[in-house]
Amino acid sequence: MSSRPILHSSHWGAFTATGSAEGLRVDPHPDDPAPSPLLGNVAAALHAPTRVLRPHVRRGWWEDGPGPDPRRGDDEYLPVGWDEVLDRLAAEYRRVLAVGGNEAVYGGSYGWASAGRFHHAQSQLHRFLNCLGGATRSTGTYSHATGEALLPHVVGSIEPLLWPTAWASVERHTDLVIAVGGLPAKNSEVASGGITRHEVPGRLRAARARGAEFVLVSPQRDDLAAELDAEWLALRPGTDTALLLALGHVLVAEDRHDETFLRDCTTGAEEFCASLRERTPEWAEPITGIPAQTIRTLARRAAAGRTMITVSWSIGRTRHGEQPLWAAIALAALLGQIGLPGGGFGHGYASTGGVGRRSSSMPLPTFPQFADPLRRRIPVARIADALLHPGEEYAFDGERRRYPHLRLVHWAGGNPFHHHQDLRRLRRAFAAAETVVVHEPYWTSTARHADVVLATTTSLEREDLGAARYDDRLLAMGRVSPPLGKARDDYAALADLAGRLGVGERFTEGRDAAEWVEHLYEEWRAGPARRAGVEAPPYARFRDGGEVALPDGTTEHVLLAAFRRDPSAAPLRTPSGRIELVSARVAGFGYADCPGLPTWFAPAEAPDAEHDLVLLANNPATRLHSQLDHGATSQRSKVQGREPVRMHPRDAERRGLRAGQVVVLESRQGSCLAGLVLSDALREGVLQMSTGAWFDPVAGAAAGVDCGHGNVNVLTADVGTSALAQGCTGQHVAVRVRAHTGPVPPVTVFAAPGAVGAEGVSSPAWVPLRTIRSTEGESHYS
Repeated sequence: MSSRPILHSSHWGAFTATGSAEGLRVDPHPDDPAPSPLLGNVAAALHAPTRVLRPHVRRGWWEDGPGPDPRRGDDEYLPVGWDEVLDRLAAEYRRVLAVGGNEAVYGGSYGWASAGRFHHAQSQLHRFLNCLGGATRSTGTYSHATGEALLPHVVGSIEPLLWPTAWASVERHTDLVIAVGGLPAKNSEVASGGITRHEVPGRLRAARARGAEFVLVSPQRDDLAAELDAEWLALRPGTDTALLLALGHVLVAEDRHDETFLRDCTTGAEEFCASLRERTPEWAEPITGIPAQTIRTLARRAAAGRTMITVSWSIGRTRHGEQPLWAAIALAALLGQIGLPGGGFGHGYASTGGVGRRSSSMPLPTFPQFADPLRRRIPVARIADALLHPGEEYAFDGERRRYPHLRLVHWAGGNPFHHHQDLRRLRRAFAAAETVVVHEPYWTSTARHADVVLATTTSLEREDLGAARYDDRLLAMGRVSPPLGKARDDYAALADLAGRLGVGERFTEGRDAAEWVEHLYEEWRAGPARRAGVEAPPYARFRDGGEVALPDGTTEHVLLAAFRRDPSAAPLRTPSGRIELVSARVAGFGYADCPGLPTWFAPAEAPDAEHDLVLLANNPATRLHSQLDHGATSQRSKVQGREPVRMHPRDAERRGLRAGQVVVLESRQGSCLAGLVLSDALREGVLQMSTGAWFDPVAGAAAGVDCGHGNVNVLTADVGTSALAQGCTGQHVAVRVRAHTGPVPPVTVFAAPGAVGAEGVSSPAWVPLRTIRSTEGESHYS
């Protein structure tokens, strides 16, 4: 490692890294007013025991050939040379393309592997596959698939999701913020593509100091900072839509709605208002647990000033998750403030640090992916369905589609054994594939369920360009460390594979990775930067200087502000050109689980006699998704080495449980261990446990559960939000909890397969690696 400070960037912030005898020192960017504690995990990126230091293959696939295999996830791994594995993989690609065509390949990829513009795993893999003629890919996200599907029908585009009114406008103009799902500071520490300045906490404090008031709608009190002095409406999980409809009822019944806005800017207002007649606060009180008078008072406060209604992405990750967002837009329309500075609605404020930043329209350096000639897509959260049910018909956003027969899964830049639901079902789905290829720096469970594990570098081991559309600078991401072991960049591995498949020149265009980074920068400097008046130095000086300032964007939501000023001159891209409180198009789809207007559905994961608690499975405060779970910040949060689960003290007392003990959580889908933490920041009857603990079925088997470490997605159900969005529903799950009895097994997933743990016992399912001959000589894993 370099002994001088090297500027770098990550999804949780820019920093400098300095090597020393004590290890890697990480310091936040000096301009960051509120650096993320997640920087404390960075040093673990170079932690060798968790790293895949050279390519590996699963013995069953290597010796017996491709095909569905129940041993996937329980087989042993063999270290091999790069030439050997790429030769074999190229042959497998040729076989699959000949037998099933391009749609038989699934290019599974997610964008969180690196904040870099070039070493973006999704772009790398998609470019490679497009050179081959395309592949089946995913559409939508695990984060906000409901918004991606619903917003085009209601407001004509997903622009309110991508570019909402900026925080600066809320800070200056908003009187009341109704935060459905909260504005959790922990989520705002992370932003896809990197973030130099963490501004959300400061913006919220400034709004409060000016006099803005906040109402938190969430079962968790700490979904909004205590310093904002918010009123806490601790509603029952999954009942947000009922509350929003009851608020709308009050506005209409008391003639506090804006009839002019409804007439000029919406369609379906009369039908929607009629649907609210029975949705009284008294109707909502037993559903939500919020007193009827509290609901009435809130509706009157909302109508009395400039109100912003925010809906977190998490609210959509439930059955019928489209409904609370649609109900919030309808409520904002009743108030008549959509398109006004600081008013209307937002989707995802504080869900990441980038939402609500002043986004610039200036293009950024981007690694071109080419056009996809196949254009075959499946909803991202339906991958297990596709693998388990090839050829089966399904509904999605007004269409009838069929799942392709996926034979080869090629995954880069993501960890489905973190972000997917019902991991027992996902294991069966992975077993159904013929070949699974994974690019991984670490021995995650995705790697441990693959046939081919291509050892990839981390962001710290390569140079890149760091920038995001909402950030205010382009950073030179320097190389902090040389590659560990025989790890290669995704680009180098795919370039060699492309060469074997006859598309190497098209993929590389004759450049190596360093040449591509310089080319992308210089192309941007001579084009978009110059046109925007940005003074960008030549690449050599940019690398030395470290960063280039970028222009700010607008503070208002451009599309909705222009529409409000003149709906006829700037119509929305909906069938009516207006905000569709009632959508004839959606109604025409005939979906029982997503009708043509905002509708109340009872929670699918309500507690019952057998599973008497509701667990909130939200994003973690101590890591980004599952990344660097072995890092110092993440590890400090563990309880007896398990992922913590929070419970209200009275719920624990009724069950004879105490803080600090290991408990068993059980749902209809599966079970796991967790470490108990008590907190009165939760509504009674509600638990909270974060996603992202590395899945450990080995420790689970020793404890008689599915995961011995605490991966919450062994508990959650793998069903779609509705036929409209087919999004994930991993936010809520009904569970029961009991004390774990017997020894607590050691966690096995932070060592390479077959490594000896601290107790000196070899992991029973990840058997020791065997030595085989390779073109690079005899190889041992150490």
